[in-house]
Amino acid sequence: MNKWKILAKKALLGEEISNDEALSILECRDDEILQLLDAAFQIRQHYFGKKVKLNMIMNAKSGLCPENCGYCSQSSISTAPIESYRMVNKETILQGAKRASELNIGTYCIVASGRGPSNRDVNVVVEAVEEIKEQYGLKVCACLGLLKPEQAKRLKAAGVDRYNHNINTSQNHHSAITTSHTYEDRVSTVELVKEAGLSPCSGVIVGMKETKQDVVNMANSLKALDADSIPVNFLHAIDGTPLEGTNELTPMYCLKVLALFRFINPAKEIRISGGREVNLRSLQPLGLYAANSIFVGDYLTTAGQEKNEDIKMLEDLGFVIETVEEMKESLAMDKNQ
Repeated sequence: MNKWKILAKKALLGEEISNDEALSILECRDDEILQLLDAAFQIRQHYFGKKVKLNMIMNAKSGLCPENCGYCSQSSISTAPIESYRMVNKETILQGAKRASELNIGTYCIVASGRGPSNRDVNVVVEAVEEIKEQYGLKVCACLGLLKPEQAKRLKAAGVDRYNHNINTSQNHHSAITTSHTYEDRVSTVELVKEAGLSPCSGVIVGMKETKQDVVNMANSLKALDADSIPVNFLHAIDGTPLEGTNELTPMYCLKVLALFRFINPAKEIRISGGREVNLRSLQPLGLYAANSIFVGDYLTTAGQEKNEDIKMLEDLGFVIETVEEMKESLAMDKNQ
């Protein structure tokens, strides 16, 4: 039994992955990558079999953000030529939900730029989600920024299942990425949505000049936060942002990152998110041996891969897409527990 399978067995037994073991995953030799992914797949298969969850984003509010996040084309310091608009109306959000339902997308993600939502923004989302639940029964994830307690309670009451607020990077590296809010602000929002009864979704962006130790710290921080869903984004550096021209990632390293998150968070949904197409490139399929979830379609201000290409990729791998009906059954079970 190779060292990676020994480590996988340790993860499956619920034993802690040490810092040195975690770093060794990121430093795995490239000629051992298949052995590492085979071990990660043992963990993934134990908890999720060959099922893959599909997610789709609705960019409900674009640009106009006062924050200074260095990776983001929507921030106040970005000069990227993106489309900017205020919160769309309820009908537009419902149209996106209809499309998600037609495409058999299990989770519909309503995302809005900005530091946090106004009460008017929350009103629009609440009204839309109530109708989405009635008409389509989709799993709904909201991502609206820093929340107030009463806003979180309203979203929960409307039927929002999950709330996304990424930590993005490690606590140590946070001030190198943004200074308009703190790492603690982000953690507090994740804790707040948990208190409101919403499933916490929180992830990272890898490739922002952080160290390998920072990446390990991110994975462990999300374990401590007990995030149910962990989107792993790989930086797609956009011209006009402070991180313009940053290109630190290789497909092999991205695979090692996905394996690391699976070892440290064995039972959690690990989602290959933004930047997978440009960073994993031809090795995208291999990422699903560690991850069990992907975004389909476009991201917030960058284009994704064609849905048909994603479906072909999953079929070629022998993976099975979780249907909307299976997702509904899963939600019903969660509510009864």
